[in-house]
Amino acid sequence: MAQNALLEKVLSLSDKFQSLQDQLSSPEVMSDMKRFVQLNKDYKELEPIINAGKEYKKMLDDLASAKDILVNEKDPELKDMAREEISEIESRIPDMEQNIKLLLIPADPDDSKNAMVEIRGGTGGDEAAIFAGDLFRMYSKYAEKRGWKLEISDWTPGTSGGYKQIVFKLSGGDGVYGIIKYESGVHRVQRVPQTEAQGRIQTSAASVAVFPEAGEFDIELNPADIRKDLFCSSGPGGQGVNTTYSAVRLTHIPSGIVVQCQEERSQLKNLDRAMEELRTRLYNMEHQKYLDGIAAKRKTMVSTGDRSAKIRTYNYPQGRVTDHRINWSMYNLPAFMDGDIQECIDQLTIAENAERLKEAGE
Repeated sequence: MAQNALLEKVLSLSDKFQSLQDQLSSPEVMSDMKRFVQLNKDYKELEPIINAGKEYKKMLDDLASAKDILVNEKDPELKDMAREEISEIESRIPDMEQNIKLLLIPADPDDSKNAMVEIRGGTGGDEAAIFAGDLFRMYSKYAEKRGWKLEISDWTPGTSGGYKQIVFKLSGGDGVYGIIKYESGVHRVQRVPQTEAQGRIQTSAASVAVFPEAGEFDIELNPADIRKDLFCSSGPGGQGVNTTYSAVRLTHIPSGIVVQCQEERSQLKNLDRAMEELRTRLYNMEHQKYLDGIAAKRKTMVSTGDRSAKIRTYNYPQGRVTDHRINWSMYNLPAFMDGDIQECIDQLTIAENAERLKEAGE
């Protein structure tokens, strides 16, 4: 895309951006929370494009001024300064244009949301549950590094440690889902299990599903469609955990989806968390259709319905982790398992951006 065409495309969005600003400050919109939330989301999506466009226009104007000085100015010192400025600007323009092209491609619709994550021990019995526990610790450490909040909704402990299943929410950052979504798929581990007496290397697996959390206005739930059951929490939690009916199980009758929350001592808090998860599960029945559509085009993304897609191998004897989607390896497995996964996510983001640009050019 030529410079002028790219600039015109960005600046053409200025009127829409101004209109959104005006609407967001109007009393009529502010009294309609659903509309306000949507318009605010649209505004936040446009803001970086508008800012990048202003910076790009200023850079092109500065470039034109410097070239004008080079042609018309007699002073050798001013000419030298103009040459330096031209060289610096021309070296920056390609990266800026690439960034604007990416910003102009519509973002995946749910990247800005919080995330709900479900880890399940797969093939490998007790060792798979232990590995699921290791993955949960890895994400906990990563969330800590990023300053995210992690809230567990439900868990089923493994008989020898770890989890047969654990469900948790990640929140507190801008675009949590857009960052952690690459973790969806089957994670395979190769190591000598704690449960193996003979010292033989075994392959086990755990599946990770990452969903964008549904907002309050994304799904409308009919209370008549929901059956609520109360039961006693199991596992850690202190005195009274097994004697108080604080845990909540919700069944959405039309879809058959069942969710439960037993982490909080308060029944009301567990009910709120369970309703959050139910909205998210229902929302993701639609979101899965979107993922199925892009999974074939983008190797970085795995459909949530495809639990057989192996995305990563953790090889303990070699101290290596390999992401098969982008053929990326890191030979510091202990650091990776301690939450140092940002480099891998960065590489997946770069690969997805390249795929998105390719899609846009088709």
